[in-house]
Amino acid sequence: MSDLIIVAFPDEATAFAAAEALVLLQKEHLVEMEDVVVVTRDENGKVDLHQSTDLVTGGAIGGGLWGTLIGLLFLNPVVGATVGAGAGALVGKFTDLGIDDDFLREVGQSLDKGGAAVGMLVRKITTDKVIERLEPFREKGRVIHTSLSHEAEAQLKAFLEQKIAPLQKQDQLGGGRT
Repeated sequence: MSDLIIVAFPDEATAFAAAEALVLLQKEHLVEMEDVVVVTRDENGKVDLHQSTDLVTGGAIGGGLWGTLIGLLFLNPVVGATVGAGAGALVGKFTDLGIDDDFLREVGQSLDKGGAAVGMLVRKITTDKVIERLEPFREKGRVIHTSLSHEAEAQLKAFLEQKIAPLQKQDQLGGGRT
């Protein structure tokens, strides 16, 4: 079973950097993700989803390869590749793996203008090593949704969210305290 984690950041650059760091951690087999998406909301309020994988391109490439192979069997590889690429692109366009796009758009509407979020669907994680490697993002994000246990979510919030100092009594102009 996978866990959904969505973390908001104050700007797009930080969100893209965090997503890139997660992808690198996946290449090092420290985290296994089904999906990672950056959700951005521009100054006009427009929400965009930046998928980690382009299913249309991947489908076209895969379909082109299969089409070429089938075309070779029928002695017309060019037609086979063309039909296969088109069919693969079409399948890729209508295939939605990972986090639901409509849900991510709703999350995007809740972001501040100019803000961004990283949504990830995590299968496995080596928590201590991942936290260590994500140190540059400490106290820069805000957890807005998870399917983690209460304990795991609290640990993630403690790491990512900025700690606000408790209010101190302030001197008033007349010398008294509030």
